[in-house]
Parts: sequence; structure tokens; C-alpha cells
Amino acid sequence: MTPAPATPAVSSRELPHPAREEIRLETVLHALSDPMRLRIVRELTVATDALSCSHFDLPVTKSTTTHHFRVLREAGVIQQTYQGTAKMNGLRREDLEDLFPGLLDALMDAAAHQAARLG
Repeated sequence: MTPAPATPAVSSRELPHPAREEIRLETVLHALSDPMRLRIVRELTVATDALSCSHFDLPVTKSTTTHHFRVLREAGVIQQTYQGTAKMNGLRREDLEDLFPGLLDALMDAAAHQAARLG
């Protein structure tokens, strides 16, 4: 009897992300409704490369920061990967633009306008 081929184990360092077709508008909008998460996404929209979690200087605890990144990842707004010990974050711009054309740009423009208005 031939042994069954081993199935590759899922690494504990791999993080679950929704597939493009699983991303829902209401989930994305909910994820972006929090000021800290919106701040993270605004920084990612102007970044040329993925940014580590430690790059973001948020006025909340580490556990709350972790929660915000998880909400964004599970909503399909960001992609998180490990590079060594750093968790890197990138915007899923192509997926979001394909599913909701113009939404991200409109939201980022509105957020910038609000930030300027509120000082």
C-alpha cells in the first residue's frame, strides 16, 4: 500500500484573508467607519510599499491596534504578510477598485477634506 501524499500544513504565520469575491461593501464601509482604521488606510494609500504594523503611531494600546488591523484584513481592505518577524500591511487596492470602482478614492478624498476642515 502506498502512503497518501502529505498535505502541506498551513503555517501559523499565514493569516486568513477573504477572497476577492467574498469582499462585501457593507463590511468594507464598516471597517473604514472607525477613525483609527481610516487613518491606517489613508497612510497605506500614499505608501509605495507595504508598511509594518510598527510604522503606525496610533494613540491606542497595542492590543487595540492589533484589533484594527484584523478588522481591516478580515474586511478585505488590507493584505497582511510576514516578512521575518514583521507583519507587513498593504492595501488591496486592485481588489477594491475592481469590486467598487472609485469607492476608495472617493472615501480618501472625503477623509482628506474632513481632516482639513477639522484641522
